[in-house]
Amino acid sequence: MGYIDELGELVAKRQQETISISDQIWDFAESRFQEFKSARLQIDYLKSLGFAITEGLGGAETAFVAEAGGGKPIVGFLGEYDALSGLSQEADADCHKPIQEGGDGHGCGHNLLGAGSLAATVAIKEYMEEKNIPGTVRYYGCPAEENAGGKAFMVRDGCFDDCDIVLAWHPGSINCINKSGSLANFRVFFTFHGKSAHAAGSPHLGRSALDAVELMNVGVNYMREHMIDEARVHYAVTNSGGTAPNVVQSEAQVLYAIRAPQVNQVKELYDRVCKIAQGAALMTETEVEIRQVAAYSNYIGNDVIGKQIKDHLTESLPLDYTEEELQYAAKFQKVITELDAKNLKARAKRIAGKDSEKLLAMPIWNFVGPDASGKGSTDVGDVSWVCPTGYCHMATLAAGTPGHAWQAVAQGKGSIAHKGMLLAAKVLAATAYDFLTNPELIQAAREDWLEKLDGETYPNALPKDAKPEIW
Repeated sequence: MGYIDELGELVAKRQQETISISDQIWDFAESRFQEFKSARLQIDYLKSLGFAITEGLGGAETAFVAEAGGGKPIVGFLGEYDALSGLSQEADADCHKPIQEGGDGHGCGHNLLGAGSLAATVAIKEYMEEKNIPGTVRYYGCPAEENAGGKAFMVRDGCFDDCDIVLAWHPGSINCINKSGSLANFRVFFTFHGKSAHAAGSPHLGRSALDAVELMNVGVNYMREHMIDEARVHYAVTNSGGTAPNVVQSEAQVLYAIRAPQVNQVKELYDRVCKIAQGAALMTETEVEIRQVAAYSNYIGNDVIGKQIKDHLTESLPLDYTEEELQYAAKFQKVITELDAKNLKARAKRIAGKDSEKLLAMPIWNFVGPDASGKGSTDVGDVSWVCPTGYCHMATLAAGTPGHAWQAVAQGKGSIAHKGMLLAAKVLAATAYDFLTNPELIQAAREDWLEKLDGETYPNALPKDAKPEIW
């Protein structure tokens, strides 16, 4: 029996504990920097297994690290456990059915992500003790990946500086390596302050903050023609100034997400957006307060780590799904939107060409897909700037399921999701073993990392006064 099978047995031995942790975190559904129950559940479990715990990393109450072993090399696993706002949904329901109207839900699978990385950490710790393998393993409990970039605060505080290798994964609808491509991302609040007045009796005495927000948004929309194609700018009005149309709104606020492939490109766009905001304030005779609350760096993939992950993934697939599980996945494929169904067809064609119909007949994509290059943002990118990092996706959802949607939340406690999570634990534990026992691999991963950095250093785009906060 090879080491990947032995590590798989260690994962399987504790699979009910892992599933229980994942399902409880799904039930907690705690959003950014409020994951108190989710963090405590994991901390108490890891303490019971002999891990040393350090809490409050990066200034966040819900960030922690669990460590076992000692000395070099040091291999870290990234865990996340924050939910998304407004995505409450009953488990297994194939229609939109919130548990609590307006409540939060795990539409990105972070309940699985954290529990799977935790299981990998526990398995490799036990294997190191059994085989007398030197080195240190760490589980990083990382809050607020959604919207707030919690890892950036941890990176800024040096939490990963001594790591040799970091391993991460994400739930999804395909098994693949995340080669590169996540977008750098700033989150910025623009708050306008004006002067209230009666909108009919004395409108000339008022200065509308809401007008300023609207003018800013128009200005940014005109800017879109004059930015690089790969950039993305989105906004949400978080304060419209009230619900009374007969009052000139004295305060209004808009939250922007500004994205581009490189941090310096985001900085350039950010400066332009700030000028537009200042112009809107000038036009409306209001004042604007600009507050950047989060920054995500672009992800730097590592070919050496990626190859090891992919090799183990190939060894481990396909999984043995039951007929009931296949029917379950097919049920959810029927309730995705028409646009998501078209996207699934296009994706199948990109992967399989003329054979795409074979993929579309599979409700679960039970194979190793091509390397990914996503257009979203992740704070795993910040970690990858300071340490060689490997990142992969595992199929936990029916093919075609959109992320950040109720369909993903509904599948988060199903057996398909659990199988994908346990596969991630096995593959990441085996990859950790490769680097713990082979110094040449660590050196090769470091050389690949340095080559991709090409002399650049971590951009650390967070403002100096930024701190983890609930907003």
